[in-house]
Amino acid sequence: MAGYINNGKPRVALRLFETMPKDQVLPNSFTFTTVINACSFLADVETGRKIHAHVEILGLKSDLVICTSLIDMYGKCNDVVEAWKVFDTMVYRNVVSWTSMIVVYVQNALGEQALLLFREFILFMSPNHFMLASVISACASLGRLVTGKVTHGAVIRRGYDGNDVVASSLVDMYAKCGCITYSGKVFRLIESPCVIQYTSMIVGAAKYGQGNLSLDLFQEMIERGIRPNDVTFVGVLHACSHSGLVDIGLEHLNSMYTKHGIVPGAKHYICAVDMLGRLGRLDEAYQLAQTISAEAKEVALLWGSLLSASRSHGRLDLTVEAGKRLLELKQQLAGTYITMSNTYATMGKWEDAHRIRSEMINHGIQKEPGCSWVEIKDLTYAFYAGGLSSCTRRTEILNVLRELELRMKERGYVSGSKGSVFVDVEEEAEEAIVGLHSEKLALGFSLISMPRGTTIRIMKNLRMCWNCHEAFKLISNIVQRDIVVRDLNRFHHFKDGLCTCKDFW
Repeated sequence: MAGYINNGKPRVALRLFETMPKDQVLPNSFTFTTVINACSFLADVETGRKIHAHVEILGLKSDLVICTSLIDMYGKCNDVVEAWKVFDTMVYRNVVSWTSMIVVYVQNALGEQALLLFREFILFMSPNHFMLASVISACASLGRLVTGKVTHGAVIRRGYDGNDVVASSLVDMYAKCGCITYSGKVFRLIESPCVIQYTSMIVGAAKYGQGNLSLDLFQEMIERGIRPNDVTFVGVLHACSHSGLVDIGLEHLNSMYTKHGIVPGAKHYICAVDMLGRLGRLDEAYQLAQTISAEAKEVALLWGSLLSASRSHGRLDLTVEAGKRLLELKQQLAGTYITMSNTYATMGKWEDAHRIRSEMINHGIQKEPGCSWVEIKDLTYAFYAGGLSSCTRRTEILNVLRELELRMKERGYVSGSKGSVFVDVEEEAEEAIVGLHSEKLALGFSLISMPRGTTIRIMKNLRMCWNCHEAFKLISNIVQRDIVVRDLNRFHHFKDGLCTCKDFW
């Protein structure tokens, strides 16, 4: 069974397991561990449950190795509850079983739970490099730079800074927390970086608006004889897309198979559509979009990209077309309804705008609320669009934002002047809505809570709007602070009235 699994044939291993009773061979703990690993490989939770039942019947539920394998299997099948039940009922746990449960949380986007479990663990035992790498990955997913730095310190104290697995996690963590310089420093300390580490740096630089750095890293990688994979090319195309390097990006797309033997997939063509759309080459983007066959989620990404680009460049016909496609797919519904409604309003087609809004309400579809969060010391503070009702420093934050608004208006800033149409909202109400976007609330709180000169880092769950982007540029100059915002798509680093994205996002 182990041989079949190692050769990528886990289903054959499971069939072999089923024949054991016929030959009157009883499975032992090693057998169960092996066959559970086959279920993990296949993400086959139903077969995994049956094997788990066998383990219980044969009285092996206290076996450390079997339980650890079960945790891993349930985690890979996205059944966090069952993984926790196994972990919680274990008589004895070691660093491997604790690490497995932390990995389950990280893999299932439950970074906070992973960090809480890690804090509990270090009260009793010392972590190994696998656990530290998993904790660093949790910090990356949450954008928790302070906690990531503390964990990096633990890595250095325990002598794991030379470990490639840990180094890869650190490169990724710093990149996802908006510290591309730190990523580069860790990356350059790796003696023989592999394709994974190069890809992490390429993607990180791309999201930070440093497309040329991504391309330089890609070229360096090729010159060192490291073969890129399909994910590497997603990073390269992403870099070209976010830096306006569309022709260079198309050259790399065409070279994937001819130079590197990699057949471009749907993700690569989606990047190409995004590249063309961002630069305003919408007819080419539309023609390419119609030729791509992919799964529903990937098709939704494709038309969602075209929807955003068409809206930004004023191609209302394509905005409506892309919106209709997304509604047919029943994907990205809230954002699509709102964009289409606003597009019809821009065209003066108020009946259509109201019809779209009514459909949205009738289907019970609600827009995900904008949320931004900042990490100060070891605490995270979250803010939601439109309100500060539960914040004890509400008055201070609003006073800071009002003062900044006045100083921005002195420099010619007009709130809500581009790209935002709020149906049935008066001008002054619209301005209030934009003024209370979650990233502005997070910024106001950071300005009154953090020492002067400290870089402010804000994470946001949605795409940053044009109005806030213009405001943050001005504010960075007014308060003379670096402000880094990670939104849904990329990083924006505001400094001295400018942004690293060069207003191209």
